[in-house]
Amino acid sequence: MTIRNRFLVTGVLGWALAGCASQGELVVDQGVGITAVLSSCPAVGIPDYTGDVTSFRSAGLTTSDNLDVTAAITNLRSTCDDSADKVYTAATFDVVGRRTDVRGARQVTLPYFATVLRGGSAVVTKRVGSVTLNFADGQERAQASGKAGAFVDKAAATLPADVRQKISRRRKAGDVDAALDPLADPAVRAAIQRTSFELLVGFQLNEQQLAYNATR
Repeated sequence: MTIRNRFLVTGVLGWALAGCASQGELVVDQGVGITAVLSSCPAVGIPDYTGDVTSFRSAGLTTSDNLDVTAAITNLRSTCDDSADKVYTAATFDVVGRRTDVRGARQVTLPYFATVLRGGSAVVTKRVGSVTLNFADGQERAQASGKAGAFVDKAAATLPADVRQKISRRRKAGDVDAALDPLADPAVRAAIQRTSFELLVGFQLNEQQLAYNATR
């Protein structure tokens, strides 16, 4: 089940979540039963337009010959512990950077955010951290690692028993509702939405950086 959601970055623009698959799947069993496997672990991903950042030597001039530093988040990985009442998800990632002027040693510190989103729109928590790229003299590229973590209430991320029963109840061929998709029920969809959580990681960008990423 692929989820695409929107959330607010820096209070300015909403961007769609790219490539962030949920931990649930829908399995049709021999055409007469539907089993839903839903996890309380949040999906983890990088929202559109926040996975890379570009800075320029001179403000207001966004041409290739004015590039200073570019960086991208890659190798996003996550682990989840849902054995307790609070589900903990830990994410790690790499930041790879490149600079155009390789003269001298240089440090570049980049802020990033880790946001927990519920139901595709409600921001539960947001934390901002930073990662530092260390360029040696004459070095064009540098790499650093970052991490993020979040707790989610397990009860809030678990479907109510009655909704789970609607989804997983076995249906026999010939039953009036055998061919009906329980996920087409607005109440079921709303319940799944309420229990859907995501941990989103991306660069903490300003308005100009977001606009550049969205329009280039």
